[in-house]
Amino acid sequence: MEDRVLIAGAGPVGLAAATNLVRHGVPVTVLEAGDDLSTESRASTFHPITLDMLDDLGVVRPLIDQGLIAPKFQFRSRADGILATFDFAAIADATRHPYRLQCEQSKLTRLLLDRLGGNPDFRIEFGSSVEGVTTKDDGAEVTIDRNGVSERRDYSWVIGADGARSNVRRSLGIEFEGFTWPERYLVVSTPFDFTKVIPDIVSVSYVADSNRWFFLLQIPGMWRVMFRIAAEESDELALSDAFARKLMSGIVPGIDAYEIAHTTLYRVHQRVAGTYRKGRAFLAGDAAHVNNPLGGMGMNGGVHDAMNLTERLIEVLSGGKPDAELDRYDRQRRLITKAFVQTQSIQNKKNLENPAEFKERLRAIVASPEQTHDYLLGVSMIKSVRQAAEMG
Repeated sequence: MEDRVLIAGAGPVGLAAATNLVRHGVPVTVLEAGDDLSTESRASTFHPITLDMLDDLGVVRPLIDQGLIAPKFQFRSRADGILATFDFAAIADATRHPYRLQCEQSKLTRLLLDRLGGNPDFRIEFGSSVEGVTTKDDGAEVTIDRNGVSERRDYSWVIGADGARSNVRRSLGIEFEGFTWPERYLVVSTPFDFTKVIPDIVSVSYVADSNRWFFLLQIPGMWRVMFRIAAEESDELALSDAFARKLMSGIVPGIDAYEIAHTTLYRVHQRVAGTYRKGRAFLAGDAAHVNNPLGGMGMNGGVHDAMNLTERLIEVLSGGKPDAELDRYDRQRRLITKAFVQTQSIQNKKNLENPAEFKERLRAIVASPEQTHDYLLGVSMIKSVRQAAEMG
């Protein structure tokens, strides 16, 4: 048996977990199915509390240098224009980073890997997929596919951070409870500068509409525009260049000559694993929960999982806490995901689909400094981390 923690998956969640363990002297092996770190254009919003955590890992400054600071976000509607603009400066009392950072997650994984490089407690093996995990009293037996060759190893602990289709979760027999939305989301990326044609737009802007809402999100050198695709609209239609251009032409009247860098169409799920722990194996990130991207809570919640779990594991391995301490990870992170992240991300979708009702809610929030402060603690995920810690 290798007296190491095995982490399946070298995404932001797996590498954040590895970084926190290794900096406390806990040996880690990361197995990544790909031949290198992913370069896919995926999550790109880092919330204030996540930046605080990454600061503790020593990577936030170079991440900020590669990203775009977004101190404000706003809601609009097609009919009324700006409904509300919120400034994270209002919660500067609760975070060291009172802003969102817009930066692709692939930048974070490379920074974390660079920080881990050369540390004798860290190993990473590419082209190595975890196919199955069997728990034992003192560890877990792991089946690995290394470039088509199967092998078995024993590890003291296993963390499954291997995505929504997690082999770790499947092999442990843990259900992925929830549902899939009938709609899909289309993300169109363009270098077009919306700041020149939309007055007072900020880097994160949600546009409510009962027919087809969308939101605009700026990253360095690019804007991402996400549209709702109705169930009756085929994948073939949604991925056609003409369809993307038609949707883009509805953003600003009279402008339709957009350069489209790429488009991505994907299905959207709201699911939470039945448990985050089975013996000495754990789930984190997308392996444990998935939700719609409105509010940017998926990847951020995964990093919060990683920090919560590894802090507890460090205490257990050092002898400071009993094994039962690890049950608190499941209680805190799984319950807060169900009670807050899933609920909030679903509500975010409903808000954009019902602009008249949402307008009234926003009006009440903006009118009260206390409500504004509380609202920002929620959307920044500071409240969910605090509530998790209070669950015992």
